[in-house]
Amino acid sequence: MAAFIQKLFKSRKANPATAPRTPAKSEPSQPSQEETRQHLKEQQERQLKSSPDQNQLASLAIDGLTAAIRLEAAAALTDEHQLQQVQKQAKGRDKSVYQTVKQALQSLKEQQAAEAAVRQRIKTLIGQAEDQAASEDLKLYQARLEALQENWSAVQASATAEQAQQFLEAVHQCRERLKQIEQAKREEARHREQALQRTETLALLEQTLNDLTSQESSALPSLSALDALQKTQENRWLEATRDTQVDKQEQKNYEMRMLALRNYLSAVRRFTQAKDVLSGLAQVADTSDPDEEHRQQASELLKQIEWPSDFPQPAELGPVRKLAGKPRPAHPAGDNRDKQKAAAEALHDTLPKLESALEAKQFKESRQLLKLAQNQFQQLDGRQRKQLQARMQLLTGQFRELSDWQGFATEPKQLALCEQMEHLADQPIEPEIKAERIKELQNEWRDLGGSSDRSLWSRFKAASDTAYEPCKAYFEAKSDLKQANLHTREAICDQLEHFLANADWSTIDWKAAERIHQTARQEWKSAWPVDFKDNRQVQKRFDELLKQLERPLDEERLKNEALKQAIVDRARALIEHEPLQDAMEQAKALQTDWKAVGITRHREDRKMWQAFRKACDQIFARRDAQRSARQQASEEADQAAQAVLAQYQQLDASTDDAVLDEARDAVKQIAGSALSAEVKEQVQQLRQRLDRITQARKMANTLDAWKLLVSDKAQGRLAEDALPPHWVKLCNGADRMAGQDLAIRAEILAGAPTPEQDQQRRMEIQVQRLADGLGSGETEAPLKELERLVALWCIQPGDDGITPENADRLNRALDTLFKSD
Repeated sequence: MAAFIQKLFKSRKANPATAPRTPAKSEPSQPSQEETRQHLKEQQERQLKSSPDQNQLASLAIDGLTAAIRLEAAAALTDEHQLQQVQKQAKGRDKSVYQTVKQALQSLKEQQAAEAAVRQRIKTLIGQAEDQAASEDLKLYQARLEALQENWSAVQASATAEQAQQFLEAVHQCRERLKQIEQAKREEARHREQALQRTETLALLEQTLNDLTSQESSALPSLSALDALQKTQENRWLEATRDTQVDKQEQKNYEMRMLALRNYLSAVRRFTQAKDVLSGLAQVADTSDPDEEHRQQASELLKQIEWPSDFPQPAELGPVRKLAGKPRPAHPAGDNRDKQKAAAEALHDTLPKLESALEAKQFKESRQLLKLAQNQFQQLDGRQRKQLQARMQLLTGQFRELSDWQGFATEPKQLALCEQMEHLADQPIEPEIKAERIKELQNEWRDLGGSSDRSLWSRFKAASDTAYEPCKAYFEAKSDLKQANLHTREAICDQLEHFLANADWSTIDWKAAERIHQTARQEWKSAWPVDFKDNRQVQKRFDELLKQLERPLDEERLKNEALKQAIVDRARALIEHEPLQDAMEQAKALQTDWKAVGITRHREDRKMWQAFRKACDQIFARRDAQRSARQQASEEADQAAQAVLAQYQQLDASTDDAVLDEARDAVKQIAGSALSAEVKEQVQQLRQRLDRITQARKMANTLDAWKLLVSDKAQGRLAEDALPPHWVKLCNGADRMAGQDLAIRAEILAGAPTPEQDQQRRMEIQVQRLADGLGSGETEAPLKELERLVALWCIQPGDDGITPENADRLNRALDTLFKSD
């Protein structure tokens, strides 16, 4: 019996009669697997709290006992290499850790990209600062420097000390440059102010001289006012010319006007001082016969006063001039005087320009200005001409010298231009580039003022014409291309017009219509170049046709965008929808609906797609969260199951019934939890082991009972009520057998040996059993047939062969059968 149970559980025992032992009492000194696991878990938790290094964190993220330990370790990882290794090992094994590490790697890559962008930004800002420090472009210099400093403040914390030093040095140079710019601006403003003061001084002097020239001869200006005006303007001019460059002509104009004013002021001062003498001589002049002495005195007084001829003489000088025998200077009539004044002013404006052009060696401008000055000079009267005659002669001589120099200086340049044009004519370069170069050479020839040498001009003209010949053919061909492109554009307009006229917008393929719109724009752009003037009307027609096509397209796009927005709203409503499976199914359906929607504007579609994708991600994130929760629950259930499995892994036939009952209760408790397939299989195996132990114990008890009944029958002390009730039915229809045959049949079923004297009988019974089996076509299980043999041994009347010896043989056969099972 014991051997049968040992073989059933594959456990070999030396002494079958050994008393049963419980696992708790077998090895009390060694901890259980659950205790070991709990100890390891606590050790890993302490390791997490003790600031582990990256290698330890990576090991815990993969080998941690619980999902919480693995997730906490994965979340604490920062080393890129360790993150990559953990991601590889967790893929397909621990989704939560995999997602956590994947997100950490993505964040790390984004951080690295941001840091690289900051480093590049720092280099760019340093380069910009250095470029600005060396730049000659002063436009918005202060604003650009402030913008650089503001941008630097955003990245300054990430810059190295060397980079910060470079930027600060460049900014310092910029500030120094800015100071120079400000100083230059102040100097420029000062020079402008001085130029304005000089201009106003000249204008005031000119106006004063004009007023003095046009005033009545009877009214003289205030001597003190004139004196104050002269001193004020002298000081003003002195300040306006201090530390600045003054044009020679401007200085000459000032000196001429100030000299005229001084002369006039001196004459008025002398006239005022001699007023009493003038009165006496005037009375003498009124007499009929003045003497020679008075005439001589009058003449001397007029020389002393020396009144300027450009200004009207006071009335008091008239009698004295008459007395001295000098006629009063004639003044032109009012209209002629105004004309003379205007002509003189125009000439005074032209002469400084002519002098500037001559100084700058500008031949062409000088020639034009000299011709204008000569015309203005001819309009002056003799007195005005006399004042400007010497200046005009000087300027004419300077122009003549410039003309001679110009001819000498420009002839080599013109010869060089002829040679360049002739060389250009032989060069196989692009027509447009050649035409541009021809134009540049012609402009250079024009800037030289032309040439008086007709042969040189003819040579340059012939070279220009020869060089332009291939360009002419090219531009003619280009003109043909422009015309062909124009016809192409007209054809595009015709096709669009035909499409719009025949389009049924209620049934149209909107995607095809959109492709037509895009193709028309692309082909229109490809049909280039075109003549701008000829293309104007065609362009207008094309724009109008595009508007007609875009109008229904835009309406359809807006309608479809409303549909997609509704899909987005429905997707957002599903984020919290329950049950989750229904929400996911609806989200998948919405994705199909999204694809079925027609054309939309690209930018708006992109925005809505991002919102839709975000909502769908949130929906499926709930599924992932539930999966993660189920996984964690499964892990926790596995841990509890593993503890049970570890506790009862030593169960065998010798285990106490109380321990077996505890094991059954524990298995029943963990069987309903969310176990993984592997652990569930192990729990099932434990349940099956418990069932086999129970079955084995039951069969062992049955076997002992059968053996006892067999022995009691052989010894004649078998009670009828001791037999199982079903044995009567089991024996119905069975033939009566002798005890010897029953023992032999039992030995045949169990494969046990038969004594030598019964071998012949055994062979006969085997042949009979074979024949009975072939005839009926049915065979019973050995255990069932053996039970019938035992029942027949106990039930059938008589004692034919029912001996202790045959009983022992029958019991040994029972033992042998259970051993083989």
